Amino acid sequence: MHPLLITRKEVIAKDVFLFELKSPDASPLPSFTAGAHIAVQVPNGSMRHYSLCSDPGRTDLYQLAVKREDDGRGGSKSLIDGANVGDTLLTGTPSNLFELSEKAKSFILVAGGIGITPMRAMIHTLEAEGIRSFKLYYLARTPESAAFLDELSAPEMKGKVAIHHTYGDPSKTFDLWSVFEKPVAGTHVYCCGSKRLMDEVKDMTGHWASSAVHFESFGADTKPHPDDKPFEVELARTGMKVVVPANRSILDTLREHSIRVPSSCESGTCGSCKVRLLKGEADHRDLALLPEEQEDHIMVCVSRAKSNTLVLDL
Repeated sequence: MHPLLITRKEVIAKDVFLFELKSPDASPLPSFTAGAHIAVQVPNGSMRHYSLCSDPGRTDLYQLAVKREDDGRGGSKSLIDGANVGDTLLTGTPSNLFELSEKAKSFILVAGGIGITPMRAMIHTLEAEGIRSFKLYYLARTPESAAFLDELSAPEMKGKVAIHHTYGDPSKTFDLWSVFEKPVAGTHVYCCGSKRLMDEVKDMTGHWASSAVHFESFGADTKPHPDDKPFEVELARTGMKVVVPANRSILDTLREHSIRVPSSCESGTCGSCKVRLLKGEADHRDLALLPEEQEDHIMVCVSRAKSNTLVLDL
């Protein structure tokens, strides 16, 4: 982790803020490729991951577009409400699990809402390359909620970008089947957005080669459920007991009590925070544990409890 200086903070759509980060000493930043993300420690101490939406050709700055999620785990609210120009943020180095395929001859990009962030970097790369074609389908509820709308509507984007707004009317949902009905040899699909959108694209591309369809998701089931309740966690090695609130993760609660657990992604995908479960029934919400591990392990960054108490090997 290294500190980066916030040099710009700007509202670019409803509840969406653009953050521009630079090195405090103006030195070049680690390079990245389109589709990459970085870990950011937000002011409340939590670690979150955000796509880099700036031009990968630039090494003087990173740009992040963050939507304030009132029903999230508090990371976006902490960053937007608590970080301002002149502050520094601890950030990791870029990592990419959503990279543009070198084998692809053309691209179909599908973005829903804030899912536009990695696509913007992809467009920068493909425009600079000037060899392979792309078509972006940008789906947003309203024009006011669509980030980067002006640049995506610019004359030079005509024929390359299709923008669709539903205005909350299910009957106005964009017909993606017309896009995916006939697979195109050499074309790769990239999708980033809500779980609902990604599920729809998965269904509609079932007859495409699996290697040609790519999805960006920063984790598993990370949003609070309406029926989430507080529960108790007992640490077997010390006998200490802590209460995990309905709107906090086990990992964050342990941190608040100065109990350190290894972690990285904090989105249920990397496996770093796997802890042995000695007693109790877990509500598994991760994508990392194997079925045979779920009986006696838990990922404390996202998973919760079905029983009133969990006893962990800590």
